Amino acid sequence: MAFSATFNGPILASVLNKCSHAPTSTRTCSLPSYITQRSICCFQCTGRSGSGINLRWIEVKQRHSSPRGLFMCRVQQHDTTSEENEENISQATLIWRAIKLPIYSVALVPLTVGSAAAYLQTGLFSARRYFMLLASSVFIITWLNLSNDVYDFDTGADKDKKESVVNIVGSRTGTFIAAYLLLALGFLGLTYTSVEAANLCAILLLASAITCGYIYQCPPFRLSYQGLGEPLCFAAFGPFATTAFYLLQSSTSELPITFTILSASALVGFTTSLILFCSHFHQVEGDKAVGKFSPLVRLGTQAGSRVVKVGVATLYSGMLLLGFTQILPFTCIILCALTIPVGKLVVSYVEKNHKDKAKIFMAKYYCVRLHALFGVALAAGLVAAKMVARYPVPKPIF
Repeated sequence: MAFSATFNGPILASVLNKCSHAPTSTRTCSLPSYITQRSICCFQCTGRSGSGINLRWIEVKQRHSSPRGLFMCRVQQHDTTSEENEENISQATLIWRAIKLPIYSVALVPLTVGSAAAYLQTGLFSARRYFMLLASSVFIITWLNLSNDVYDFDTGADKDKKESVVNIVGSRTGTFIAAYLLLALGFLGLTYTSVEAANLCAILLLASAITCGYIYQCPPFRLSYQGLGEPLCFAAFGPFATTAFYLLQSSTSELPITFTILSASALVGFTTSLILFCSHFHQVEGDKAVGKFSPLVRLGTQAGSRVVKVGVATLYSGMLLLGFTQILPFTCIILCALTIPVGKLVVSYVEKNHKDKAKIFMAKYYCVRLHALFGVALAAGLVAAKMVARYPVPKPIF
């Protein structure tokens, strides 16, 4: 008969004594209920001989002599439960992961920062144009997510990715068609707004941003497989998209390009690239298997965690430098400094969990939180500089 018990030395000795002297025909061991409340280790009493006890005695002694060992079974039981939970994820959870709703902050932040920079320059803001651009940007981001799932399905990178849209709906073709319909709708909205604003430069910048997204993941380019995803992400969401949205907030004449909008767009691109970088941590083995040489495949997760630490430090150091040189208003420094605890959270979480495939999955969502809060703080600082601080109008570069 098998038992599971939590025990200490005296209790164990008592149990062994009872087992060894029990009659052969009824050789069972009974334990008090307070011993069997929690299960850590298992032992058996067998009836083959007078002292026939199979307790895995050496293993029990080793575990009992070490505080770490005493809890080893409990830890193993917890790990097994976690793995089983991961295997039995509900369909609703998979759909939620596939939608990637938090990731859509990468559509909101460039538009909001660009519009805030335009407000600093002109004191004007078009809500109608803002929401038109937001809807179009959401369509573009959805195309990026869906087409990424399609092409990763083709290469086998998403073979074991349960939250892949292709794996959920069971149709590669349907996902592909939906992706490019959304791309067409999004680009149509962007083009309409650019024509309405009579701004050719803006539509060229947005077309460049979309091109970066295409060559990042689509054949025959697939530059993400060469580890170039982060630079493309920086360019697409930073200088290209943020600057374009800035230009499209003009209702009279084309806005000048200033160091303020370029520096703000660079900060947006930087935090967006950090999301992409951290999204690779839990995919290293799968990426390596299909020949996708992401930065973390090349560096390893240990070095990758150091890159995240340096990246977050660079973000805030750059923010301070831009503020002290008056390229960005001082209000931006004050408000963005309030997000430092979130930046520290990203660093500590990645440093602690970079080897844990299950936990490090959440790192990108911590980065999304940093990206969104930092972007909102940056935009609020630009608006506050115009409304409260009476910051001088930034001078054009050209």
